Amino acid sequence: MNKTESREDYLETILLLLEKKGSVRSIDIANELGYSKPSISRAMGILKENDYIKIDSGGYISFTESGRRLAESVYERHTAIKRFFIEILGVSEKTAEQDACKIEHILSDESFEKLKNFSR
Repeated sequence: MNKTESREDYLETILLLLEKKGSVRSIDIANELGYSKPSISRAMGILKENDYIKIDSGGYISFTESGRRLAESVYERHTAIKRFFIEILGVSEKTAEQDACKIEHILSDESFEKLKNFSR
């Protein structure tokens, strides 16, 4: 997994956990992804340094404006690709989920717009 893909996966996970739980700490991300706490702490430090997230004194994570924009963009790609695979191509949900996780990071903006327009 490259740095961009990893960053986007973390941001997408934070977004989904915030929607599900209302608040997120590093331990929640570790539990969700099955990664070690030290790995998550390091990743959160990098996301914070790059101004994608903020971490308050209680360890609660929130997005910066740019972090939220990127997380929502990645999630939009993921859901649109998954829906396209299921509804248009007839791929199983499990396979569509796995493939969407991979493709969301590499699909060009042009191809993504065409895919969205095609599946409307």
